[in-house]
Amino acid sequence: MKGLLSRCRALSVLAICSHQLSGSSPHRFYHCDPERGKRLVLSRMFQPQNLREDQVLSLEDTSGDLTCKSQRLMLQVGLIHPASPGCYHLLPYTVRAMEKLERVIDQEMRAIGGQKVNMPSLSPGELWRATNRWDLMGKELLRLRDRHGKEYCLGPTHEEAVTALVASQKTVSYKQLPLLLYQVTRKFRDEPRPRFGLLRGREFYMKDMYSFDSSPEAARHTYGLVCEAYGSLFRRLGLRCIRVQADVGSIGGTASHEFQLPADIGEDRFAVCSGCGFSANTETLRWLQTDCPSCRGPLTEARGIEVGHTFYLGTKYSSIFNAQFTDAQGKPCLAEMGCYGLGVTRILAAAIEVLSTEDCLRWPGLLAPYQVCLIPPKKGSKEEVAAELMDHLYDLITEALPQLRGEVLLDDRTHRTIGNRLKDANKFGYPFVIIAGKRALEDPAHFEVWSQNTGEVVFLTREGVTEFLSQVRVV
Repeated sequence: MKGLLSRCRALSVLAICSHQLSGSSPHRFYHCDPERGKRLVLSRMFQPQNLREDQVLSLEDTSGDLTCKSQRLMLQVGLIHPASPGCYHLLPYTVRAMEKLERVIDQEMRAIGGQKVNMPSLSPGELWRATNRWDLMGKELLRLRDRHGKEYCLGPTHEEAVTALVASQKTVSYKQLPLLLYQVTRKFRDEPRPRFGLLRGREFYMKDMYSFDSSPEAARHTYGLVCEAYGSLFRRLGLRCIRVQADVGSIGGTASHEFQLPADIGEDRFAVCSGCGFSANTETLRWLQTDCPSCRGPLTEARGIEVGHTFYLGTKYSSIFNAQFTDAQGKPCLAEMGCYGLGVTRILAAAIEVLSTEDCLRWPGLLAPYQVCLIPPKKGSKEEVAAELMDHLYDLITEALPQLRGEVLLDDRTHRTIGNRLKDANKFGYPFVIIAGKRALEDPAHFEVWSQNTGEVVFLTREGVTEFLSQVRVV
């Protein structure tokens, strides 16, 4: 009799749930296109996890410790997997975040007139010999020969290639300038000591843009526009990034700036003046200089991760490859150039480094692989009858908020407790976690909503949930 009464109570609660969501039809769980009415479920995700640090160490095949927080967390929760020294498999969550970052970059670059191209990674050796960088780059350049003995390198950057491309076009007019060509591609550098996961690898993704202008004044204006676009990008990501004067290095030119994310593990050192805002890489300052060269105020030294670098090149490359345009008088003139890099994989890893806790990932809001994780009740629990409510809440969110289609993930591992799945969700860093717990049995049902980045927890009805999530920004 007691069992029968329990069953009746459960059926009555289920009837309430069905009444609340009348008109909805059940869905099977698929890992398919949400546009077709299917649900994304966690159990189908390919995300190898190595939640013990000793397992991570064996994966890296290193006798030292994982001193980089981002590297350790990304390995532990299955964002990356080692392939060879300095090279990683980027797994589905990381690819989603990378695609979002590339969309933000596209928006900022196109806003200033950037046009996207895609140049080969395989770059002919003669282009690099023309600029003397075949020898200047030394062992950092990954070189190879084809079956005919022709020499190539795997491009770490594309100044030679893009300048030769523009030089091949003999009808470029001053009216077409400035010309801003950019790409997001794999780059290769034979790092002597790859370390810190995606922060310093042999194979990585970079956004590189190259500008062609009609005069030094116009080129410097373009240079300023790109630097402003970089600032806008990092502000949108919620990252504090400092623009510092830097050395031109092997790229060359007459002016250079780095974009640094302050971080204790950063390999770069830079100085900042709190008085006038002057900042510079310490390599560009006089040895032991402690006062600001602009206002003579005190300089404070900090460490940072370089996530971007810009160079004003002048005619360094255009003069070698004869990249010209025709001016208003019909006279051929050399283009004034600039180049501008963003480390795409490095930005992602650096953001995780500076935003995360020691145990839990935190993402820039726009880059989170999934914005929302739904946690239904455990199978066999008293709240199990509310599982259907969570299914329908998924459908309501994706139907009422089209921007969140493909951004909601259902943790269907109902053999595990809510607490265990919440712990996982916290570690993975979903910005919003919604739980169907005891209060989901109320009339009306209330869902427990966690804002991971703020630590705020609220209880909301299904209408309250959709209103709350309507403020979520996606890209």
